[in-house]
Amino acid sequence: MTAWPSESIIIMHVSSFGPQDGSPVLLLHGGGVAGWMWKSLRGSLESEYKVLVPDLPGHGQSADEPYRSHTETVDALRQVLSCGGSTPAAVIGFSLGAQLTIELASKYPELVDRAMVVSAQAKAMPFTGLILRALGAAAPLARNRRFARVQARELFVPPELMEDYIHTSAHISKATLLAAVGDNMRFELPAAWSEFRGPALVMVGRRERALMRDSAAVIHTALPASEIEIVNGCGHGIPLERPDWFNGRVAGWLPRQ
Repeated sequence: MTAWPSESIIIMHVSSFGPQDGSPVLLLHGGGVAGWMWKSLRGSLESEYKVLVPDLPGHGQSADEPYRSHTETVDALRQVLSCGGSTPAAVIGFSLGAQLTIELASKYPELVDRAMVVSAQAKAMPFTGLILRALGAAAPLARNRRFARVQARELFVPPELMEDYIHTSAHISKATLLAAVGDNMRFELPAAWSEFRGPALVMVGRRERALMRDSAAVIHTALPASEIEIVNGCGHGIPLERPDWFNGRVAGWLPRQ
């Protein structure tokens, strides 16, 4: 595990698995969870690929470094890839991590070989200020085990990862929560996304909210060369809800060594 500084002095803990000379794969988790969400996928890849799994600022083992913004986090991820000699990388992101995947591929396309965007919101939500105020007031509930278990079920966190989720949830600060959710809610596609030339796969669950399905269509339309896949029977949590299927889909999408 390594702590990577960025030019903006953001520290992220990054775990590296697999052969160091393997093709790099960067896995970006969603908000409210941490790198542990990729345990199943990472295990299926690490015999062949160099798998990089950061805990994003404010999450997991990076909890002491508050989340500031998508922009600063993407710049820190650039440092992770550049300083580690892990470019260009296949980047797979879920939810908040999927938004970061889009921004990373748009801003630093030379670092991204291909992008898989899973359940990314790409249409700004109205009444952001009102929602964030309510979220801030409810932030202490994240430390309540019963409340955390309810939230975990919404993300399809399996029993074997439940304690990881509860611990992560309890250590996310109000500042991180508001910054990460605020940028998530305000997110709009960067214009440069339409210029990304690597393979791109946009994925969404058929049972997700209409906003998420509409967002997937927006992301795909902006980059017509991308693939779009609507996964039957899934809500907002595809990698955790159907891990065996998802692992196989990723293996088929990545370039063979």
